[in-house]
Amino acid sequence: MVDVIVVGGGIVGMATAYHLVRAGAQTLLIDRADPGRATDAGAGILSPETNSRDPDAWFHLALAAVGDYPTLIKHLQEDQGGDTGYARCGQIVLAVSEDEWAPYDRARRLILSRQEQRGLPSRDDLYELSGTEAQELFPLLTPVYGALYYRQAARVDGRLLNQALRQAAVHRGLIIEQGTVDRLRIEHGAVTGVVVAGTARAADAVVLAGGAWSAAFGAQLGVEIPLAPQRGQIIHLGLPGVDTAAWPMLSAFRGHYMVPWPDSRLVVGATRESDAGFQPGSTVSGIQEVLSEALRLAPGLAQAEIRDIRVGLRPLMRDTMPVLGSVPGLERIWLATGHGPTGLTLGPYSGKVIAEAVLGQELSADISAFHLTRFTTQSG
Repeated sequence: MVDVIVVGGGIVGMATAYHLVRAGAQTLLIDRADPGRATDAGAGILSPETNSRDPDAWFHLALAAVGDYPTLIKHLQEDQGGDTGYARCGQIVLAVSEDEWAPYDRARRLILSRQEQRGLPSRDDLYELSGTEAQELFPLLTPVYGALYYRQAARVDGRLLNQALRQAAVHRGLIIEQGTVDRLRIEHGAVTGVVVAGTARAADAVVLAGGAWSAAFGAQLGVEIPLAPQRGQIIHLGLPGVDTAAWPMLSAFRGHYMVPWPDSRLVVGATRESDAGFQPGSTVSGIQEVLSEALRLAPGLAQAEIRDIRVGLRPLMRDTMPVLGSVPGLERIWLATGHGPTGLTLGPYSGKVIAEAVLGQELSADISAFHLTRFTTQSG
């Protein structure tokens, strides 16, 4: 028997397992490695200060999560985790068409209001740009109506980060088993382990971090986990001979973005498809949407090469907020899922906090707003 079983090897599950073994817990991670896992396709924009879409509870958790990244990266380096792609590269939030001005202006007012209330970020790090200044930072950019620049915005590579967490966790003793959890073992109101391919695995605690597939456990737990996959199609473009290392990320107001990388590469995306089910394939309409938006923002990309197309199934909760915490009516079971399109922002920190909860430690963050009971309270 192990101390903890973690179900799911995406960013949240792997981070949970890493923090558990780092604290000395004997941990088994069971991973089905489903095609379309969101972690493998995510763009990794780390900039809650410029987020104007998500609720305040998300904002405060995201600030703590992104603030914890440098510590996590340091620990991964100490534990032989390898490269994560983490770097501060800056971000421009912008409007490039007349129809975008109103939503841009609302976002600008909220972002600057938060800055004034918190006294952070400094005005040297977060400020408005002229169109000329924006184009100097991102040479391929079309003329803009308005732009806001955040110097400290960062990026991370989801695949590299997950691999680094995995290597570091294994270095500290994590056991990883590929397989499907057929069901949970529940005895006398407590989860005592799982069954994998007909074989029981016992544990003192179980963490469910199955991403878009997590809702399947709801029936056995006696709860509804109102989660569904949201497909995101992302395209990696190459600009041979162009130095993109110092370019900032771009975020416009039709739900799309660009993330530059040092290897003459731009990641552009992403679709938000809530009717695709568990189909992780790319589509003509999805690719057209992503490329059309990329060319709208940066017409100079017309001659870029397509290096890769990635598709991720984001675990999206009904209210767009993650589920973190225990399960009502059951002991020794925790949920860590539903991070939607912000899994790389929140996921590593969510894993840390859930590991603390499992081990009975003081929590680094208040996660009461993310408990599953918020749905039963609403319906009641």
